[in-house]
Amino acid sequence: MDISFEITNQEDLYLIKHHIISMPNLPQDCWSVLGIALVLYAMGCIQSISCKSKVFRESISVIEVKASIDPIPTSIDESSSVVLRYRTPHFRASAQVLVPPLPKKETWIVGWIQACSHMEFYNHYGEQGMSSWELPDLLEGNIQAISDSDGVNYPWYGNTTETCTIVGPTKKESKFNISMNDNFYPSVTWAVPVSDSNVAKLTSIHRDQSFTTWLVATNTATSEMVTLQTIKWRMRLGIEVSPSRLLGQRAKLREPFAQEQPQVLSKNEPIPPSALVKPNANDAQVLMWRPKDRPPLVVIPPKHR
Repeated sequence: MDISFEITNQEDLYLIKHHIISMPNLPQDCWSVLGIALVLYAMGCIQSISCKSKVFRESISVIEVKASIDPIPTSIDESSSVVLRYRTPHFRASAQVLVPPLPKKETWIVGWIQACSHMEFYNHYGEQGMSSWELPDLLEGNIQAISDSDGVNYPWYGNTTETCTIVGPTKKESKFNISMNDNFYPSVTWAVPVSDSNVAKLTSIHRDQSFTTWLVATNTATSEMVTLQTIKWRMRLGIEVSPSRLLGQRAKLREPFAQEQPQVLSKNEPIPPSALVKPNANDAQVLMWRPKDRPPLVVIPPKHR
């Protein structure tokens, strides 16, 4: 018996199956041919779905991306007799993104993910020692970077202007803007943090932190992640303090007075797994007191253990 057929769509496949099943006395070779045809058709469907997914991923485009640090110096606040406060200029990032139509029921989130890859945060108290905020896993080289998420919406930096959610199916392309900003506004005690004395001993502050910020699109169902843009930036500051002077006249900003501007990379960098999960930097950091003549002490333990 000579049987030939061509499968061009799912309806053809149904007709062939129905026709052959109604002929139970077909030779075994015919059933084998049908089996091969079904497998090849299924593979074609899978390949088609895969290709559509790939086309969608590659069709997400960044129309414009901007990254900057405000060209102003760090401001110093000596209004408190207990702590010195300073406020650094803001790092700002924004992007205009174009997402093609979603052909099926699925949800994508486009947004900013940020991680800290280096941190030096030292507060010196003359000959007595220094306090330092530290990220133990980062310091010891156990991880490449640590999440700088808001601590709620992992892995995203935030969930207001920092992300946009697209729910399919959609008939038209989606164009939107997403933005984020970051800066430091800490308080540093005038007195030694482990002392009962309120006498000002703070002599200097040194801070140097590096961050990588990624613009990412992710499928909420499959966790598929597409990196759209990578930005690197750094914040440095130095403050000299004369603790014997009157309050309001103690602190002086050292160079750099202006920060290096961020780099928008031409080639994306991969996101380390530790940048996508708990803990974030705020929950992992620990405040240490490191005296010059005694072993170090933990002043504030990490929130996450």
